[in-house]
Amino acid sequence: MTTPLPLIDIADLASPDPAARRRVAAEVGAACRGIGFFAVTGHGVPQAVVDGAFAASRRFFAQPAADKAALAYASLSHNRGYVGMGVEALDETQGGDRKEAFNLIWTDEATRPPNAWPSGLPGWREAVQAYFDAVYAAACRLHAAFALDLGLPEDFFADKIDRPLATLRLLHYPAGGGAPEGVGAGAHTDYGNVTLLATDGVSGLQVQGRSRDEWIDVPPLPGAFVCNIGDCLMRWTHDVYLSTPHRVLRPASERYSIAFFLDPNPDAMVSAIPSCVPAGAEPRYAPITAQAYLQSRFDATYR
Repeated sequence: MTTPLPLIDIADLASPDPAARRRVAAEVGAACRGIGFFAVTGHGVPQAVVDGAFAASRRFFAQPAADKAALAYASLSHNRGYVGMGVEALDETQGGDRKEAFNLIWTDEATRPPNAWPSGLPGWREAVQAYFDAVYAAACRLHAAFALDLGLPEDFFADKIDRPLATLRLLHYPAGGGAPEGVGAGAHTDYGNVTLLATDGVSGLQVQGRSRDEWIDVPPLPGAFVCNIGDCLMRWTHDVYLSTPHRVLRPASERYSIAFFLDPNPDAMVSAIPSCVPAGAEPRYAPITAQAYLQSRFDATYR
């Protein structure tokens, strides 16, 4: 089943006109309350920067296995490095995912260690960092939209995502070739606040429908980011916004995608926004720091 996602032009989030910003925020909020997924254009990330990041991704994954393994996730810390085929199991019942990934994090190189950059790939770091910076800015604008939609000050999230546990994941799915074993990425919800996904046009992403017994194919959307809400933001909004399960099927042909996860600052307290809790009700979730919550999810995924 294929159902178009809400497609929202968010360019006016940078408008000086408050009414224009509120209009976009209402569209974003409606999608967050509905399927929990939407696609955005007008995000401000130049196509040349996107193309440069995909070219860098292909160069990295084309390296010999030993070069990639030299930057293995298991030998590093802080969610950095190379994740080999089958290492990650987003859905434990389906076994290891049939994908490989390379993770880079937001770092000031003072409170968190620097990223592990591959050697022997001239211009690689610059291309990937340019993409990271541009998509981070777009994700911050989306947080202003969330705040407006929820009736909060527009800058409510600003001091909660200025030192974020943000991760950029370069992803490579080998062609399935019709083989039934394994999945590209098992069914899961994302852990943090919001994800912005760019794809190379090869299908595979599916979103679980509200009936829970159907999977909706997400079609290629050139020039757009596919966005979805994560569990931290769902907790923050007392389930007003929905974090929706999704998966990636083993693609018929080789597939590359780039996912950017904007998760809160480590010490940000994820506690129900009072206006999201019905009068007289108790919050469903106990307050927890973003660091503690995200670590619990990583531990389950990589154990």
